[in-house]
Parts: sequence; structure tokens; C-alpha cells
Amino acid sequence: MDKDRPVYVISVAAELLEMHPQTLRLYERKGLIKPKRSGGKTRLYSERDIEKLREIRRLTQELGVNLAGVEEIMRLRSELEALQARFEAEVARLKEEIGARFEELERPALPPPGATAKPSPKDRPVYVISVAAELLEMHPQTLRLYERKGLIKPKRSGGKTRLYSERDIEKLREIRRLTQELGVNLAGVEEIMRLRSELEALQARFEAEVAR
Repeated sequence: MDKDRPVYVISVAAELLEMHPQTLRLYERKGLIKPKRSGGKTRLYSERDIEKLREIRRLTQELGVNLAGVEEIMRLRSELEALQARFEAEVARLKEEIGARFEELERPALPPPGATAKPSPKDRPVYVISVAAELLEMHPQTLRLYERKGLIKPKRSGGKTRLYSERDIEKLREIRRLTQELGVNLAGVEEIMRLRSELEALQARFEAEVAR
């Protein structure tokens, strides 16, 4: 079955999802879902729409993520899928272009002995928790909570003192924006940060492969 074929009218889609039709209309107004329209302007949902709506239901009902958080998560997933498709298409193109040489090039080159990647200054751990909290206008306990939730992983000194880098501070500012400005709960923030990390890693891999 073609997952993108619009086949379900709103009443059937709502029944499949155990949702009220008004909920589906709300998600459409928020831009979370875009059902196709028939010639008579009847909404028609595809199997892919149903899968997306099930995921929205999981995020809202099971994880308690608000719609602003859901919107951010769905946008990031869409970006990730698009980048993955672009990456795969580019690899396929390169394989076809260089043929037999691709297998040789695909083998990762070993770094010279003793060579290590040069760390970014942004990753240098410099701020103790009290300074980081002051920079962020947060309570130190909030930073400890985010660490327990796995949202941030500050380095530790020899004496086990938490040390935050500039990159940590940037990440914490974004967490503050998501929680305070958009009202996203920590489960939603965790999903957003995970997707962003995946997107950044895939982007770096894509750029490295194309450059190679």
C-alpha cells in the first residue's frame, strides 16, 4: 500500500486514532498535519498521516508534551528525514560516478599515529556551577536536575567539581527557552535535544562524506 495515498476521511481517521475529529482539525490548524483535499474539499488522510498522528498522540498523552514542543519535534524529524534522504541520494550518486573506486574510498582513513582531533574552545570546561547558574539566571538545583535527566553532561575536575563549557551554556539557554518561553516539559525537551544531536551528527557526516 502506498503510504502517501490519501484514503481516510476525517471520521475514519479519528476512529482509527481514537481521537475526536476536532482534535485532528486543531492539529491541522497548528500545522502539525496537512491532509490532502478531495475535489469537494473533503479532508483525506494517508497512512503516513495516521502514523504521524499516532506519534503526536504519544508525545501529548504519554509524555505530556505541549503542542509547541510537538511542533518543534515534528519539524526536527522532518529535517532529519530530509537530510537522511539527501545523504543517501548523494552517496548513491557518488557510487555511480566513481564506480569501483568507491569501495576503496569508503574505507575510513586511519589518522596518523598520535593524532587527535583538535578540541573546540567552546568545549573547554571553565565555569563552576555557581557561575554557570548566574550566567543563565537559573538556580544551581535546576542545573543539577537537568544533569540527572541527561539533558546536560558537564565535565568534572579532579576533585569532582562540575565544570561547564560555553557549549553547555548555549545548550542550557536553549533548554530555558523551550521550558520557559514555549512551555515544553522535560520529556519534550529531551526528545528535541536528542533529535538536534542526531541532526548535527548526520549533517557533519554528510559534509565529511561529500568532502571526501
